Amino acid sequence: MSGLFRRTTFLRQTEPRPRYDVVVIGGGVSGLSIAYNLAAKHGIRNVAVFERAYIGSGGSGRNTQVVRANYNTPETIPLYKASLGLWRSLSQELDFNIQFSTQGELDLVHTHDALEVERDKSLLNKAYGVETHILTPDEVQKRCPLVDLTGGGELPVIGASYHPPGSLARHDSVVWAYAVAAQRLGVHVHEGAEVTGIDVEGGRCIGIRTDRGAVSAGSVVSAVAGHSSLVAGMASVRMPIRTHPLQAFVTEPYKHVLDGLVSSMDLYIYISQTARGELLVGAEILPYNTYSTRSTFDFLSEAAKRSILILPFMAKARAMRQWTGLCDMTPDSSPILGKSEVEDFYLAAGMGTWGFKGAPIFGVTMAELIATGRTPTLIAPFHPARFREDRMVPDAASAGTH
Repeated sequence: MSGLFRRTTFLRQTEPRPRYDVVVIGGGVSGLSIAYNLAAKHGIRNVAVFERAYIGSGGSGRNTQVVRANYNTPETIPLYKASLGLWRSLSQELDFNIQFSTQGELDLVHTHDALEVERDKSLLNKAYGVETHILTPDEVQKRCPLVDLTGGGELPVIGASYHPPGSLARHDSVVWAYAVAAQRLGVHVHEGAEVTGIDVEGGRCIGIRTDRGAVSAGSVVSAVAGHSSLVAGMASVRMPIRTHPLQAFVTEPYKHVLDGLVSSMDLYIYISQTARGELLVGAEILPYNTYSTRSTFDFLSEAAKRSILILPFMAKARAMRQWTGLCDMTPDSSPILGKSEVEDFYLAAGMGTWGFKGAPIFGVTMAELIATGRTPTLIAPFHPARFREDRMVPDAASAGTH
């Protein structure tokens, strides 16, 4: 029998070595993707991932599993287009079923301003070979008969953009896929190992300190999502990042009724149905800063109300579970990928609500940068120094959740 989609139940546990060629801080999908690609594509296998809890316990396990490429700048579209291309064959590459499914993404609009933004985005997507169409209300109804075109009598749907390549993938399967594939190549994955400090001498990062002792390293990568500014601060690197909570909830399982993702660009809400039948609902980041992952009833009630406005069949759905993740938001809503001002200290941060979508290409490009010292063209616009140089990549318009 082929090893494809083999079953693995536990990661091998090892004691940290005194030195690694590369240390990755953060055992989420981006950190594990970087570690895997260092080993798989560059033969750098003396690599360790340090995760203070369990793999996927942060943003990777608290997202809504959406994968897409319909972004809104000449810099972000090629980046996420490349990532979507990698997603399609990731199960085969990692020899693990990530439950990837292409179902399409339907983004409803209720105002003429929002419709113009979607039209511009559609044209730019087309120029870069990303399929995104503008639909009339009648075409919306044909695509998804469950949508209430009156918007509950409050916000009529005047059009939509439709992104056929929009997909979903099972987040915990993706985390395990990268972790297991990396371990097969010799990478150490240390769970329950908290990084407490970063050692810098003469402007160069030389290692980390953990609750299991000090570890020296040739290079150190921070890939810790919502805690990026805290970890970077250990190396005396300041980051233009604010941390915001992002909540979601699921209903009890129902028979399959909804294909793909349905969102409202004006109501800041999006809904999909999981493989287990749960209706999954997400909304915008909350307007305050916090490191708390406590959920709130205000979010649940407001998100439920918005969902019912566009998909009234959900009125009888019963909420089962809700959760909160942390998003590290940059001033331009684009990621930070590249070398920091401290030599041999690298940053994969500032993904906001898009870290899961970009993880495959973040891993490929960051591994190439670390291994070769050359910045890949795809991530060159996202270097950390762009804020000082006034070369920002503003892309907040790509999401209906800001």
